[in-house]
Amino acid sequence: MPESPTLVVRVLRHPLMWPVLALGVLLVINVGVKPSFLDVRMQDGHLYGNVVDIMRNSAPVMLVALGMTLVIATRGIDLSVGAIAAIAAAVACTRIIGAGDEAALSTAVMAMTYAVVVCIALGAWNGLLVSVLGIQPIIATLILMVAGRGISMAITDGQITTVNNPWFSDLASGFVLTLPLAFLVAIGVLAFTAVLTRRTALGMLIESVGINPEASRLAGVRSRTIIWTVYAFSGFCAGLAGLVIAANTNSVNANSLGLWIELDAILAVVIGGTSLAGGRFSLMGTFIGALFIATLTRTIPNIGIPSDLNYLFKAVVVIAVCLLQSPKARAVLRAGRPSSPRPVPAKAGSPA
Repeated sequence: MPESPTLVVRVLRHPLMWPVLALGVLLVINVGVKPSFLDVRMQDGHLYGNVVDIMRNSAPVMLVALGMTLVIATRGIDLSVGAIAAIAAAVACTRIIGAGDEAALSTAVMAMTYAVVVCIALGAWNGLLVSVLGIQPIIATLILMVAGRGISMAITDGQITTVNNPWFSDLASGFVLTLPLAFLVAIGVLAFTAVLTRRTALGMLIESVGINPEASRLAGVRSRTIIWTVYAFSGFCAGLAGLVIAANTNSVNANSLGLWIELDAILAVVIGGTSLAGGRFSLMGTFIGALFIATLTRTIPNIGIPSDLNYLFKAVVVIAVCLLQSPKARAVLRAGRPSSPRPVPAKAGSPA
């Protein structure tokens, strides 16, 4: 009877072990360079410090990555999330400016609601192209990735649009229960997504579509509806992320807002253990992956890496983490270790 694996072996085999370990290594490096890195202080009833900044800065990537996780789980990809974020910011800011009372709470709520609805519609458009028209996801979303910047620039007339609404600003700079509001919004979306996918059959249906869409269709699963839904949800998450980014500066620059955030989101999903081949996904892994990306962004200037090498250093670290998670890479490492010789069984009739 085979022996059950020990606690250490079970921990090492856990899919979240390597993302958590990578995040811990980054924190240790930061503490080694700056011992006060993890210090948190209370000021004016709010928490401040590098850890709090990482939580706040991880919110946009976390939001986009949550939508991307479900899209990837259906064997798709969404390259348009950065452009959708820019459109959300452009719509919200222009509506705030066009309102009668720019600084009112109702103005901010209506502008953000309108922007999110637009983004859900854009995500549904991507889902239509993929699920109904059968266009490859990378091509379907590339269309909106290219056109979305033009749409956001048309909304803002190609200008950097600045708003002055304290309620809108609080989305990025506000605090609730001493924690950043943006991070709590991301946690709320994470909790909602977890309940929806793990406490109902939706998560299983998404995974079945990602594993084998044709078999799922023959089994009675409405694959088109599932794919349509996850792309609409991705648009919703990207819209929220765009609002958080715009609220951080009280402005929108259609050319740069949300630029390359789709790559950070995909990296967060992959680091979290979700396979790009579709199927099983990990929301908690995505959460840790987003924290890893935000911590890495904070680590680069903290350890003195020149700004010109930021993306190169980031790519090297992410590649290393992904290799550590790769089953083939771990198999190669295990094969290189010296193994103890196995006892040769005695032949029948030979002395023991």
